[in-house]
Amino acid sequence: NPNPDVYRHGDRSPVSSFPTNPVSEDVWPQGYGQLTKIGMQQQFRLGQSIKLRYSNFLSSEYKRKEIYVRSTDYDRTIMSAQVNLAGMYPPTGSQSWNSAIYWQPIPVHTVPRSQEKLLSYPIEGCPRFYKLLKESMAEPSFQATVKKQLKIHKQPVPSWAGMHLMMRLGQLLEYSLNVLFGGPKRVEKSRLQGGVLVKAILDKLTKAAESADATKMIMYSAHDITIVALQIALNVFNLKLPPYAACQFFELYKEDSGEYTVEMHYQNSTFAEPYSLILPGCSNACPLEQFRKLVSPVIADDWDQELTNRNYGSFAIF
Repeated sequence: NPNPDVYRHGDRSPVSSFPTNPVSEDVWPQGYGQLTKIGMQQQFRLGQSIKLRYSNFLSSEYKRKEIYVRSTDYDRTIMSAQVNLAGMYPPTGSQSWNSAIYWQPIPVHTVPRSQEKLLSYPIEGCPRFYKLLKESMAEPSFQATVKKQLKIHKQPVPSWAGMHLMMRLGQLLEYSLNVLFGGPKRVEKSRLQGGVLVKAILDKLTKAAESADATKMIMYSAHDITIVALQIALNVFNLKLPPYAACQFFELYKEDSGEYTVEMHYQNSTFAEPYSLILPGCSNACPLEQFRKLVSPVIADDWDQELTNRNYGSFAIF
């Protein structure tokens, strides 16, 4: 049965800079926001580990009907998907087409960025989400947390405190992402953001349980914020920014009783085994119907309708 996997691209060059930065974009061979050699190595290892994990499930050689890969329309995620697949399916036997190249082409599907409403967050064209964000930021619990953060971080950090500054900025980013998608009104916000991906994954799992689908694996090559929005919608986010090549697994099992169960595993290092994530209110092997019931609050039956049945106002983030 298909196992949807969502992973973050590998190590990349900086996505942008600042006017006074003495280090120019030219120092990066392919410019800003591009997959690096380290990122390629990370994704290759992830592909190898995925193939090993499912060695008794996936065919040893590439079969078109077994796997479907979709990426966001960014160079680094498309390239990550390609390198990941190179790690999963080095050509052997009849699939070897050039003895000097230990690689074979495997399709990676995308949609234009302007049409991306599954893997890139926050999803654009959703003013209600920003209205909910504004309301959640006005909650007393949020204000109390902000005051606590300001007290902790009130001292200025000198420009020479490189590592310390990066750690502080990382913590701030993790906190900001949790505010953006979680915190007060987490469920309502998730219905318009990460819940969209939850619904897509649930639909894939349901289809697999109801029919003999030849597809065994669906892979999404995306971003750290994709995993954050997804995990917050599932209420399993650990408040840590997903590292490069982090991968969220969803696995569907048919038990001896005939019941279908769902397991979630998270791999946050290409050198470590995935560990189990348990959906609140369920067990490690969560019955599919129970899984569906527990995630139903974050799933919008009609996403577009939820955008048009209320007055929203406006809200800007800088």
